[in-house]
Amino acid sequence: MFHQKNLVKIKNIFANHTPKLGGLELLRYIGPGFIVTVGFIDPGNWAANMAAGSVYGYKFLWVVSLGTLMLIVIQHNAAHLGIVTGLCLAEACAKFFGKWTSRVILLSAVGASAATAFAELLGAAIGINMLTGAPLAVGAVFAAAFTGFMVFSNSYKKIERWIIAFVALIGISFIFELLLVKVEWLGAGGAFRNWAVPSIPAGSLPVLMSVLGAVVMPHNIFLHSEIIQSRQWNLEGAEVMKKRLKYEFLDTLSAMSAGWVINSAMMLVAAAVFYSNGLTISTLTEAHVTLKPFLGSLAATVFAFALLLSGLSSSVTAAMAGASIFAGMFGEPLDLKDSHSRTGALITLISALFFVFLISDAFNALIWSQVVLSIQLPLTVLPLIILTSSKRVMGQFKTAWLENTLLWTSAGVAVFLNALLLADTVRPGAVNLLLLSLSMSISGR
Repeated sequence: MFHQKNLVKIKNIFANHTPKLGGLELLRYIGPGFIVTVGFIDPGNWAANMAAGSVYGYKFLWVVSLGTLMLIVIQHNAAHLGIVTGLCLAEACAKFFGKWTSRVILLSAVGASAATAFAELLGAAIGINMLTGAPLAVGAVFAAAFTGFMVFSNSYKKIERWIIAFVALIGISFIFELLLVKVEWLGAGGAFRNWAVPSIPAGSLPVLMSVLGAVVMPHNIFLHSEIIQSRQWNLEGAEVMKKRLKYEFLDTLSAMSAGWVINSAMMLVAAAVFYSNGLTISTLTEAHVTLKPFLGSLAATVFAFALLLSGLSSSVTAAMAGASIFAGMFGEPLDLKDSHSRTGALITLISALFFVFLISDAFNALIWSQVVLSIQLPLTVLPLIILTSSKRVMGQFKTAWLENTLLWTSAGVAVFLNALLLADTVRPGAVNLLLLSLSMSISGR
């Protein structure tokens, strides 16, 4: 670490780019990857994994593995950009791309953050409904108020601890659920084989795409680069950056691996409880109710509590991502005291809550929220790869050919499958299974 005198000098020199989210200092010790992992286990993942497990059993565990590997490559690349340049992805787009190009990218990313927050608030509302019987609108208001408090109360240092605790509790909840069920681990149709060996049952492509599409999310890529750049390691020299890039990869690897465990556990529980008993689950509420006779009231309550934690924590990260992206449009880092950051967070949360109240058909509205993410994903991943492979932007730390190949391959797979998801979603009559998957986030409306 630098002495205090050196830190003062640095702050004076770089006064126009000093992130002021003091709470993010805590991430020096707990790791940015675990904050981002929240978006990897959000209600959208619950929807896709529960549907896939109930309809296809263990057959799509390999998709969770593939999605996690892709996520590790892409999220590490986002962190790579933040460490080397001291800029988040939004700031880098504003700086290195033309004004109108960057505005299209970043405004669409704010929209994707709002679409994500919509699904997260709805997921939290469903969890509240399961636990208390409160209407979805009431639950969504509570979730939005809770999220707003965490984002605007200037106590993000505590919130970071809560988010990490939420991830741990969600993981513990599903480990508890796994202990209650009988999983088929071995054999041709068992979990171990299906984690590694791909299979695509006839007519299953929409569900496959929904599982994979729930993993790689635009707002998470922006958020990861924001959290990393706030530490300003680029000011500490090339040797420090080399060391931090190695440490960051281990952080991303461990955090995404934790997400892989939780997502796998969701699918394992659905397969062991629903698929093995010939039950097709069409809503998360139905899954909650159906768990009671098979695993008992405690298991159903744990399920609802974990869903609530997932919705609340992922709503916070979606709002933070929206704030970071909007501030980046003006070449600014995330600063909750600054009007641009506050405006971005408000746009994200208010838009999400507005659509919860506005929609008459939550089923179709959630489908279109996924369409927004599918359309926007290339506008996040492709600029990221272009930036990190540029010597002008990254200098000696530009991505090597092997990493670049992995990035383009991961991006190509993600964009291709999301394009198929978009095409199938807007084509009438072609997405019955996709609709089933997405309906898992809806509670009887």
